[in-house]
Order: sequence, then structure tokens, then C-alpha cells
Amino acid sequence: MAQATGGIKSWPEEERPREKLIGRGPAALGPAELLAILVRTGSGRRGESALDVTRALWADYHECWDEVAQATPAELSARPGLGPAKAATLAAAFEIAKRIVQRPLATETAFRESRQVFEHFATRFSGLKKEVFYCLLLDTRNRYVREERISEGCLTSSLVHPREAFRAAVREAASAVIFAHNHPSGDPTPSREDGDLTRRLWEAGKILGIRVLDHVIVGRSHHYSFADEGEFPPT
Repeated sequence: MAQATGGIKSWPEEERPREKLIGRGPAALGPAELLAILVRTGSGRRGESALDVTRALWADYHECWDEVAQATPAELSARPGLGPAKAATLAAAFEIAKRIVQRPLATETAFRESRQVFEHFATRFSGLKKEVFYCLLLDTRNRYVREERISEGCLTSSLVHPREAFRAAVREAASAVIFAHNHPSGDPTPSREDGDLTRRLWEAGKILGIRVLDHVIVGRSHHYSFADEGEFPPT
């Protein structure tokens, strides 16, 4: 509880970010202060406040929102001053933020450049520990129809067979497809296996009469497009 001192409220350390947020708005708060709003209370050790706890959390994750958001509830729960309840609150907040930016594409959205693919998947792929492989189904005007998750791989690779990759496209008579997958390392530089897979998929699409417009590898802040790099003939 706040106590009055000479007419001025003296706030416990963990309540100061809340006072600042109410008085000046959330944009005025730094990362540790925003996290402290969620954590609410300190560790109880040597008078450690919520802000002390979240400053340490922010520093340990290299002052990077992506790294903090990638922490699992179990990892957060094990930190001093957090525990299961606070870890669950943080994990829920990160998931809400992720879902807010994952707006579904309108069916009339036309894919004209690889950047659109990166922007569509970047938030969804952020923090994943394994590779996941998707196929975007498109109509004759390269407009979005829907997407299909093809596979989930191990920590270093994702095994994709052309039969599985084109199953949904054949079933729904898609005119064209774009393939996309992530690199958990954050570096979208293609491996030799990525290149071999791209060539197999392009060749399979040619046989099936389905245009393969691109294969995009999504990294943390940028992407690699096989089409942009001229890795297979334009269709």
C-alpha cells in the first residue's frame, strides 16, 4: 500500500512502473518496466522488487524481445523471483502479442514478391526450435487460397517428400504454390539439402502442372528466396 509523505505518495519499487504507466502511458515505459507490470511482485529476497527481477531477466536475454519471448515457461519458472504463476503470465502475454500480429490473409491477397511470404510467416516462426515446412496454395492469379503445414523436422532439418508437399495442392486444384520454411538458427542461408529439395519440388510441380513460384527460407530478421536468387527457372 502507498503511504503519504508530505502530501506526496511514496510507492513501493514494484508499483512505480504502474504509476508511470497510468500517468504517462505504456509508451513511456522501458522493457524491464513493462515486464515488471506483469510480474507484479519481487522475489522476497533482500527486498528485491519486481523491477529488479525483470531487469535481470532483460539483461540475461541480451535485451532482446525475440529472445525473451522464445523462453519456455519452464525456463522462466526456474528463474529467481518468477516461479510457475509469473512464468505463465509472461508466456501468455507473449502468445497474445504473437497472435495479434498474425492476421489471417484475405483470400484476394496476391503474392508478388518474396517479402510478402517473409512477413506472413516471420512472427509465427519466431522462437520455434524445429524446422516447419508450409505450402501456400494460390489460384491462377497468384492469389492466396489457403496454406498447408507439410512437416515438422528435427532441430536441424525438415524432411519433405514431394508427394506430401503437393498433396493439398492437387486435392484443391491449386494453380500455383509457394513453399516456405524456417531456420531455427535465425540465419536463412540455404543448406545444400535446401537447394536439393527446392529443385525436386520444382521438377515435381512441372510434372503435375502446378507452378512453383518460390521457396522462401525465413530467418530472424531477413529471408532467402530461391526465385529471387535465380535458383530455378521462372514460371
